[in-house]
Amino acid sequence: MIEYIVIAGYLAFLIAMGLVFRSFNSNVSDYFRSGCKGTWWLVGASAFMGVFSAWTFTGAAGSAFESGWSILIIFLGNVVAFAVHALLLAPWFRQLRAVTAPEVIRKRFGPGTQQVYAWLYAILGMLQAAVWLWSLAVFIAAVFDWTGIAKSVGMSEVQFVIAVVGIVVLTYSVSGGSWAVMATDVIQSIVLFPLTILVAILCLREIGGIGELFHRIDEAGLTRHFSLISPPGELQPKQDHPDFWKYTMIFAWATIIYKVVTFSTIDVAQKYFGVKDGREARKAALLAGGLMLFGMCFWFIPPIVARLLWSDDVMAMQLSKPAEGAYAVAGLKVLPAGMVGLMIVSMLSATMSSMDSGLNKNAAVFTRDIIPFFQRITGKAEFSDKASFLIGQITSTILGITIIGIALYFAAQTNGSGGGKGVFEMMLDIGAMLSLPMAVPLALGLFIRRVPTWSAAISVTAGVIPSAIAYFAAKDAFSDQLVSSLPGFLAPLFDGGWPYHLKVFINLGVGVAAFLLTMPFWPKVSDSTRQRTDEFFETMHKPVDFAAEVGEANDSKQLTVIGAFTAAVGGGIALLILIPSHTWGDRLSVLFVSVVVLLTGVGLIWAGKRNQSA
Repeated sequence: MIEYIVIAGYLAFLIAMGLVFRSFNSNVSDYFRSGCKGTWWLVGASAFMGVFSAWTFTGAAGSAFESGWSILIIFLGNVVAFAVHALLLAPWFRQLRAVTAPEVIRKRFGPGTQQVYAWLYAILGMLQAAVWLWSLAVFIAAVFDWTGIAKSVGMSEVQFVIAVVGIVVLTYSVSGGSWAVMATDVIQSIVLFPLTILVAILCLREIGGIGELFHRIDEAGLTRHFSLISPPGELQPKQDHPDFWKYTMIFAWATIIYKVVTFSTIDVAQKYFGVKDGREARKAALLAGGLMLFGMCFWFIPPIVARLLWSDDVMAMQLSKPAEGAYAVAGLKVLPAGMVGLMIVSMLSATMSSMDSGLNKNAAVFTRDIIPFFQRITGKAEFSDKASFLIGQITSTILGITIIGIALYFAAQTNGSGGGKGVFEMMLDIGAMLSLPMAVPLALGLFIRRVPTWSAAISVTAGVIPSAIAYFAAKDAFSDQLVSSLPGFLAPLFDGGWPYHLKVFINLGVGVAAFLLTMPFWPKVSDSTRQRTDEFFETMHKPVDFAAEVGEANDSKQLTVIGAFTAAVGGGIALLILIPSHTWGDRLSVLFVSVVVLLTGVGLIWAGKRNQSA
């Protein structure tokens, strides 16, 4: 019972935060990009949480359970991408002085490309958020028994979790806008870190320490299999494992390149639009990368320990892929009462941070890009700032309800099992086919000036072709007759699934080549296009004068309000010490998490008061 109280209390707390942060919003800029007043630590923590989802504790943990430390390659790619932001791109992103990504795309590639990207972002963003919500609900329903509560409201367990989590995210995102999104991200990260560190430490204690962990891995004959880079001798036959190059050196390079390219786009830039200036944007990127690097040292110890100690319990999980329950099993084994609820809260937080950011971002796209476009082509005057603010809230509400509805549809189609095909898989495949081709021109457009406005469209179109071939080849959609009729050097591309690294290198190479091949057409572009291009690069490289362009900062208010909420969470966690069944060891575990959170909150309040008096 205590676990349900912890989860319910935390969700209610998030709603309260959204209501409090309503006072931070007075216009569209405040609502969608925090009025460009976000401090580096606020934006950095939010950027970290924005790329961090429950997949870390489910899919990634399942991969660690099966393949050991190799999963760190993917997270290392995130670290490298954030390092590129800190060294170069983050200040540029802030200096674009934009509210939405398509707004920047219009300045760089024209209104036609802007609308294509705006609609694709909006549609894929809603589908992705629905997939996150649905898959998380399937996982939580398998860990906890929600049958009684769900039946009382006429829902399945998965549908109940979807509805509750979706409504919570919708409430605080709509009421508090980007301020609430970033503030909740910060507090969620503050709770996440000590809790995941605690789970890792308790798992190490359970197995006998870090030395014993590696000894047990070796004893189980898993040392080579669990190595960071898989040796060539560990490759599996293609027919048994489509990604048979997984975790080899070439996979590592493909992953890092993929992460850097997809993180270096105008779309990802939106997180930095709300920071105060370029210098703070750089610090925010450093913080995000540092948090990722620090966290990855702890997140995958529990599933590896679960492989060695509780493998049977993991494989007994009622999930379509039981290995994805490895982290949950480890947490259930080592955490005291009440703390399991916090573990589930951490998983909820990881997904909600991605969902709330996506909801706010998509609402901004509709409000700032799609609706004004129709107003322009119909000759109607654009809305005032006050009206746009109201429309932004209405749009956020409609999009949030739509996301919940799509997630409920996925649950109904698969009977809540998570093993369904059809529409769900199709949506994932479409997103995968489009993600890298769409990213290439947006990344190159930041560096290469002399290309026509249609260069992005050509690059995306060219990149989608090999991406589609890879998709259909993996689905055995090509007949043997078609494959045999092709030239010998082309036949392998249509015969079976492509390994991951081949998808990355070919899609990337084709997209880059197509973009570069448009450069000779630059002399033929119009004077207005040249002027718009010059203005884009001039703006991107011009440092932000915060005092002149934005005005007065509210650093102290951010510190004190978020500090007060953080301290309150720490105090709430400390109450778990009072549970009668706890041993002294259990109380020390609770104390560790509560003290870290509480002291962080007190530190933020102190910094806020000091900043105010300075």
